[in-house]
Amino acid sequence: MDSIPFFETADGGRFPSVGLGTWKIPSEVLPDLIGDAVSLGYRHFDCACDYGNEEAVGEGLRRVVSHGLCAREDLWITSKLWNTYHHPDHVRAACERTLKDLALDVLDLYLIHFPVTLNYVPFEERYPPGWFFNPEAENPVMKHVPIPLADTWGAMEGLISAGLVKRIGVCNFSTSLLRDLLSYASIPPQVLQVEMHPFLTQQRLLRYCHEQGIVVTAFSPFGASSYVPLHMADASESVLIHPVVTELALTRGKTAGQILLRWAVQRGTVPIPKTQMREHLRENLTLFDFELSDEEMARIDALDRGRRFNDPAEFCERAFNTFYPIFD
Repeated sequence: MDSIPFFETADGGRFPSVGLGTWKIPSEVLPDLIGDAVSLGYRHFDCACDYGNEEAVGEGLRRVVSHGLCAREDLWITSKLWNTYHHPDHVRAACERTLKDLALDVLDLYLIHFPVTLNYVPFEERYPPGWFFNPEAENPVMKHVPIPLADTWGAMEGLISAGLVKRIGVCNFSTSLLRDLLSYASIPPQVLQVEMHPFLTQQRLLRYCHEQGIVVTAFSPFGASSYVPLHMADASESVLIHPVVTELALTRGKTAGQILLRWAVQRGTVPIPKTQMREHLRENLTLFDFELSDEEMARIDALDRGRRFNDPAEFCERAFNTFYPIFD
């Protein structure tokens, strides 16, 4: 497999244009999966404390480096600060725990996972802490605490000066939150990670990020597929089966997934598809031997319906008994 093309971050970092997401991948398969992915050409792995599997990812990373499949400096590892660790007193400890679990000395990118600030839960009490303040309560809920973003961001900047991370960014932020952050950040966010697929193109947000020199990572690039088992989407909402996408796949001799990932990369975003199957790992990297025309790109753009599958205003109330909108 030829090397994956890169996007360049504001500091000159070489951000692989396709990565492997690790959300919902079982720990028992991850060490071998990381090895398979690296052997096929993956160098970018997207992780998070909340996924509960960073130790397994770390085992996989240890193996690929110790076996000489790739050097550490050739890998791009992203992780995320969880909602319960936003207070400046807890940011560094959270990052250090992630580094320990991933068996790394430094992260290539560390992101604020959500603009959601929840009450601190000590590691020894529960890790990862999840969304509930006390899951054993009779009626468990999330417990919001007011923590200014400026305070959290200052502590994130401190991770760079401490040599624990190379660059920092945010997830699930709107243009308004980004604009506010940019007004006082000593170190601007280099990456924004958000849900993006043809049913949620977020054209204006993407344009704003490009104008500000912020690289955009697109999670859930296939749309509904990760959310159907969670009852957050219906199978009929899958972008993979939309007639426009299947027609383009047939015409191009590609899979629907390859069409969607090519669209994502071609519009200047970094998709992070998730799979446990080796054939899909290989398929998801076979994107760089064709290019969609302007007309084909426009046809996919036109599928936008503003359909957000990962929305705390909906899933927090349904799953965690707490109304917590962030996008409104």
